[in-house]
Amino acid sequence: MMDARTRDEVIAATQHWLTRAVIGLNLCPFAKSVHVKGQIRYAVSDARNVEDVVVELADELRLLHESDPENIDTTLFITPHAFPDFTDYNDALFFADRLLNDLGLAGDLQIASFHPHYQFDGTEPDDIDNYTNRAPFPIFHLIREASIDRAVAAFPDAADIYERNIETLRRLGLDGFKAWMDKQ
Repeated sequence: MMDARTRDEVIAATQHWLTRAVIGLNLCPFAKSVHVKGQIRYAVSDARNVEDVVVELADELRLLHESDPENIDTTLFITPHAFPDFTDYNDALFFADRLLNDLGLAGDLQIASFHPHYQFDGTEPDDIDNYTNRAPFPIFHLIREASIDRAVAAFPDAADIYERNIETLRRLGLDGFKAWMDKQ
């Protein structure tokens, strides 16, 4: 079991990434609102393998689905002890998506993926493009479909976000991004 201080450190590192990269660089224009309103649940897993992650993930999906969106609009399910290898994490996403279907929650919730070594197909490991989905720990981001629908209605150019994010990171470059993230 993870001690409280370590859990707090994992959450603090995740919040730093969220506020500096995701919100600070406007990689996700929808994140600021739920962050400011305190509607993000940070769930830190003790799991060390895919089977245990899936069990805990099922609980988190149910909790999010049953919660009032005014209290919990989205969940960052952080797995600091599982999936140090991106390929293993990427394989686990298959089970996560299957779980979403098995629970009957596909269409209500979806899962976005973040990992310290995230790598898009066709890129090199250090390509700056990969940093749009790099986080301090493997994270399964549980998102309400209704929230996405509202956000897309408010940001009609939502389909362009990915391209804009890559442009932003390419302008910064790897050294600029690392310097940005080092700031408190």
